[in-house]
Amino acid sequence: MSMLTPPGMGGQYKITGDKYPRMRPARRRGRLAFAGVACVAVLGVLGWGTLQLIDVFTGGDKASAAGAADCVTSARASASPAAAVLPKPGQVTVNVLNATTRSGLAQKTADELKKRGFRVGEVTNAPKEYDKKVTGTGVLLGGPASSVKSALTVLGTQLPGAQSRTDAAREGAAVDLIIGNGFKGLAKPADADAALAELTAPRSTPAAEKKSC
Repeated sequence: MSMLTPPGMGGQYKITGDKYPRMRPARRRGRLAFAGVACVAVLGVLGWGTLQLIDVFTGGDKASAAGAADCVTSARASASPAAAVLPKPGQVTVNVLNATTRSGLAQKTADELKKRGFRVGEVTNAPKEYDKKVTGTGVLLGGPASSVKSALTVLGTQLPGAQSRTDAAREGAAVDLIIGNGFKGLAKPADADAALAELTAPRSTPAAEKKSC
């Protein structure tokens, strides 16, 4: 062993100049180890990012599907008819009763109702309990059956402002139009038709109207 060989080197290296030998093999092993750790870290980050992207896109698809289902449900709800089922004027029989002192008013009103498609029953003066006692436009009177109430609703489009009443003891499907002192005539045909059309028009639910797709 040369005197210039550092202890522990086993005579493998000899210093022939004025510089000590450098341990390059050890540095290569350190760089390789660092590179391996870096690769593992990069692969881990890429894998985690891939999973996140999959979750994002999967969740977005579910949200889009849910939104589309809501839109379909809303469209179906808005298309569902919710109109009241009412009889046609030809299915309603009206008795026209005059509770005023003006003669001929009941017959004139009955003729007009007939022109508008209603069936006309009795045309006469009002009974004592109503004669000269109706101060308003008029009274619409019928029995307690639901069909009679629907008939009163249809007849009410012809005489806005009239009071609708039911008599529990009354029988039959006919309804009475009792003319009061405030009566000035039936509604104009166009106005009456518009009121009836509004009652029978389909309606959508408020939630369906507010839904935006």
